[in-house]
Amino acid sequence: MTLPIGGRIDEGQPLKPVRVAVLTISDTRDEESDTSGQILIDRARAAGHEVPQRAVVRDEVTAIREIVNRWVDSGAVDVILTTGGTGLTGRDVTPEAIQPLFDKTIDGFSVIFHLVSYQTVGLSTLQSRALAGIIRGVFVFCMPGSNGAVRDGWDKVIAAQLDSRHRPCNMVELMPRLLEV
Repeated sequence: MTLPIGGRIDEGQPLKPVRVAVLTISDTRDEESDTSGQILIDRARAAGHEVPQRAVVRDEVTAIREIVNRWVDSGAVDVILTTGGTGLTGRDVTPEAIQPLFDKTIDGFSVIFHLVSYQTVGLSTLQSRALAGIIRGVFVFCMPGSNGAVRDGWDKVIAAQLDSRHRPCNMVELMPRLLEV
């Protein structure tokens, strides 16, 4: 089963780059060994986006929240991509750290992520608690720590929604209105 991405890129429109921060959540990785974070950085840059922030943090709720809140409050990022800590073990705490910070949850991300992940890893996708939401006007996408998972997440879900030329709609066009009341 192969699902189409859907939509199309309007090549007649210019790309509006977004500022993407990448946070790797791991007890065992550092920047040098962080292959999944590097994949996200490389893909975001190749898509024409800026990557002003990158960090690696241990699987600790307080440490994760500190970095995410700092980046959100800085005004220097539009999107935060996290990799790691979405599994089922006791040390996997990304959802517990980030979900309470959400102003709004993007339920469809988890659904679509699992659909595309199922094509790659089958029922093993059940072991992921991938999630996404908005924190004070910043999109946050939390993916598993494997290279395959971040490739699936970026290539098959996030990339099109962060491309301002994607039709019929995309998340970039929502950014100016995220904080409206």
